[in-house]
Amino acid sequence: MRLPFKLLIAALLVLTAACAAAAGLVLFVSKPAPVVTTTGTADIGGPFTLVSTRGGTVTDQTYRGKWLVLFFGYTYCPDVCPTTLNNISVALEELGADANKLQPVFVTVDPDQDTREVLSDYLKSFDSRIVGLTGTQAQIDRIVKEYRIYVAKQKSESGDDDYLVVHSAYIYLMDPQGKFVNVIQGTQSGKEIAAWLRKETVHSKS
Repeated sequence: MRLPFKLLIAALLVLTAACAAAAGLVLFVSKPAPVVTTTGTADIGGPFTLVSTRGGTVTDQTYRGKWLVLFFGYTYCPDVCPTTLNNISVALEELGADANKLQPVFVTVDPDQDTREVLSDYLKSFDSRIVGLTGTQAQIDRIVKEYRIYVAKQKSESGDDDYLVVHSAYIYLMDPQGKFVNVIQGTQSGKEIAAWLRKETVHSKS
């Protein structure tokens, strides 16, 4: 991928978060307006320390050597998260042996409810290769900031303790050295995600 397009993606993610904050909605951008960036780099991703559903602490270094496929969400998400995780599961099947060079990860944005045990049980409904990651609120806040994820709690109108979490719905791809490559919307079909992963992992200069 050439650098200007990475810059375009970075600007688009920042713009998406700003618009979602103003509207209080998850945005699915299909035809973004042209954005021109002439300086800087695509500063997406960074170091993190979290707890894995497979046990123990993991960091960004844990996954070096594999293409990291990340999706951010939470287990009580009513539709976007289960749909996206199912699409990722289908994509992994479509990729066959090529899926072995990937590490799919589901990072919670709701660590208060999504303990390691809760995440582990939730992910049993999807491909077993998907690893769940959680942590303290501070740890989650850090990775959310590093990946420019929009996250906002919305209290239930009934006045009880229930809430929804509005969040970005992109799937992120990081190369084996931990560098940002590209994003795709989680609402894309499993076949479309598989085709995208094939293209990005073959043509990337990493």
